[in-house]
Amino acid sequence: MAILAVIALAAGIASDDTNGAFWGRHTLLAGLAASAIVVMLSGAVVNEVLERRRRQRWSILAQYIMFELVRNARMIWSGILDVAGLLPAHMNQQDSIEAGADIVRDTPRLTAAVRQIVNDVDQRKRLHDEVAFLAEHADEVLGRWVSVMLNAEVYAEIVDRHVELAGDIAWIVGLLDTSRPPDDIRRQKRARSSPAIQIEPVYDGDWLADRIVVITQLAERLDRGTLELALGVVPVDWWRARLGITAPPDVDPAPGDGTRSREP
Repeated sequence: MAILAVIALAAGIASDDTNGAFWGRHTLLAGLAASAIVVMLSGAVVNEVLERRRRQRWSILAQYIMFELVRNARMIWSGILDVAGLLPAHMNQQDSIEAGADIVRDTPRLTAAVRQIVNDVDQRKRLHDEVAFLAEHADEVLGRWVSVMLNAEVYAEIVDRHVELAGDIAWIVGLLDTSRPPDDIRRQKRARSSPAIQIEPVYDGDWLADRIVVITQLAERLDRGTLELALGVVPVDWWRARLGITAPPDVDPAPGDGTRSREP
């Protein structure tokens, strides 16, 4: 609406310079055109103000939901690394996450490790149990928050990617539960109704390993991308000010000064 109003205003100015006599002879039309331009500009400004206020009003909730999506994606890729024995140990949490992300992006190394798991009976069962847990957790997170996030068009695309990730995990669980039925009756019933057994009735270990690698790398990308988006919604500095953090995170404040020494 704002663009149309600007175009109409520019056209009116141009026509006034080139053919001012026309508007002089048609004062009623000139008044109506001017009023329409004012209404369009005013409506665009008001709509933008209201939309901005609406986004600000629920920005904290949006960030919280995105942090939950980040947690879910990180659980998926770190869970696969853990089963594969590739999850970095003896590091602090931040260094471990960065090192693990580098391993996930190393496709040949990750593929070789996952294929070894798939071809080993004991490790494959552990992978099966881990993927089932991750699928259940992803389903719980998305079931709780997706409908809220889809109300905002700006977040629809990132939510769609997380739904894709959850769907991929559920697909693998359906195939694994069909080939090796678990003791859980609920999972047996869900496996019997899974469309995966119709579309992928036959698959080998290499196909399964390659699919898990793709899912793991998708989870890591969504982890990074969603975290970056979440930190843009509500900056860390705002939280620090909100929580009364005035001293640097690595400096212990004096007792009783009302500050906190930890990151939010």
